[in-house]
Amino acid sequence: GVITAAVVLLRYGFNAGAIALQESVLYLHATAFMLGIASTLKDGGHVRVDVMYSRLGPRAQAAIDLMGHCLFLLPVAGTIFWLSLPYVQASWAILEGSPEVGGIPGIFLLKSLIPLMALLLAVQGLAEILKAAKILRQGDADS
Repeated sequence: GVITAAVVLLRYGFNAGAIALQESVLYLHATAFMLGIASTLKDGGHVRVDVMYSRLGPRAQAAIDLMGHCLFLLPVAGTIFWLSLPYVQASWAILEGSPEVGGIPGIFLLKSLIPLMALLLAVQGLAEILKAAKILRQGDADS
């Protein structure tokens, strides 16, 4: 918010541009989102289609979570990781920077967050799978 306000103030108040400052807003947002995805999964903050899920018991929820993480989350995270590697490698090969004059010369660093995000998401997905499996095992022990 503060950086965006500074960009607006510079542009409209002083008729001055600050490309690096503008790009820093994008970099900060991208970093927060990509590094926060796994944490959001841990905290149960991702959007889910909750038609009946909230009405189900813990074991049924765990079964749905287990299937969803195995069938969707891990394959998607793996695909993102695998497909992003050449993209990131090409960016590192040329130490890609901003195409804008005066922009941030570190796009290659920002792009490196893509496979890191996928890896963190997969690790958290595995933790969620173990948590769901534990709930399902405990339910069997109670029977």
